Formats: sequence, C-alpha cells, structure tokens
Amino acid sequence: MANPITKWLIVAFTAITLVGCSGGEQETLAKPEPVHFESGDECHVCGMVITNFPGPKGQAFTEREQNVRKFCSTKDMFAWFLQPENEKRDHTLYVHNMAQTDWDHPDDTHLIDAREVVYVVGSDRNGAMGPTLASFETETEATDFAAEHGGEVVAFADITLDHLNAGMAMHDMSGMDSTEDMHDGHDMTAEGDMTGESAMDNGHSGHEMDH
Repeated sequence: MANPITKWLIVAFTAITLVGCSGGEQETLAKPEPVHFESGDECHVCGMVITNFPGPKGQAFTEREQNVRKFCSTKDMFAWFLQPENEKRDHTLYVHNMAQTDWDHPDDTHLIDAREVVYVVGSDRNGAMGPTLASFETETEATDFAAEHGGEVVAFADITLDHLNAGMAMHDMSGMDSTEDMHDGHDMTAEGDMTGESAMDNGHSGHEMDH
C-alpha cells in the first residue's frame, strides 16, 4: 500500500504532465498574425524589393522557428513552399485577398490564410517580374476574376510547380509573338530599303548614261 508521500508525488507528477500537455497543445494551435510589408523588404526568393511591384504578395512563418519569410509575389511564395523540404511542413502562409484590395498597391490589412484561398493561374494580370497567381477568399471571386482576365481557377492543395511553369510559358509565348511581329516588320522595312536603294542605283546609272 502506497504511503502518503508516494501518493503526493504521483498526484504532483500527474498535474505537471497535464499542464505540460495542455501548454504544448496551445502552442501547436497558436498561429502568428500576418505582418505588414515594409519599404525596403526584399523577396526571400529573388531578392527584389517587394513594394516596388504590383499584384498579391506572400508571407510564410516557418513551422518551428516562426521566422517570417516575405515574397514579392504569390508565384515566388509557391516556388519556395513547393520545395520538398517545405511542402510537408506546417508553415503558416498568408496572401492578399485581391477581391478586397487594389492590384497595383495591395493593402496589408487584407492578408488572409493562403491555404484557404482560391487562386487563378494564367490570367492577363502580372505581378512581380511577370505572370503570377491571383488570390481570392472565395471561389466566386476567383471565377469572376477569371471570366474577366482569363486563367484557370485552382485550389491551394492542387497547385504544383507545373502551374508556375505554365504561367511563365504562356507569358513567354505571347512575348515571342510580339517579337516575331517586330522581326517581320523589320524584314519588310529592310526589303523596302533594299528596293529603294536598287531604284536609286538604277536611276543613277541611267543618269550617267544620259550624260
């Protein structure tokens, strides 16, 4: 039969264990709040100054250290998050809700949980350095945006690196079309110049013959 001292130790140990478990659970459930993008903040992926560019931005608080990483675009945030060392971790992610803020100058009071957001991939709206993923709180907002600006509506869990590469490929192809048009125009101009030079040469020859 246990003596009073042994019983007291058992009770004390049980209480400490319960408090420790409860504290750990609270720590796990706690989620950091989004922070403002400050002038001079640089993108964790590309190093560009974040506030110099339009379109939705991203933030990531690392699972254990709770260090914040800031991104000049949702595309760069996903480029970081979809790496094998990050994708399976419980990082806290935030992006702008573009249904509630201006595209050129997103308001940081409209940063929302990126995992609960619906995205539009491949629209005609650019973010930092080109194509990006437009972010919205609801599917209806994303669908309305896609109807006006094009693109595919995709949930957070369905986004892959292929979506990021596809957006860039579409952008490059449209740029190639413009380049080809410019090239064609340049060729036509060059042909015109050559024709003009030939005419001048013929005229000059004829003038010499007249003399």
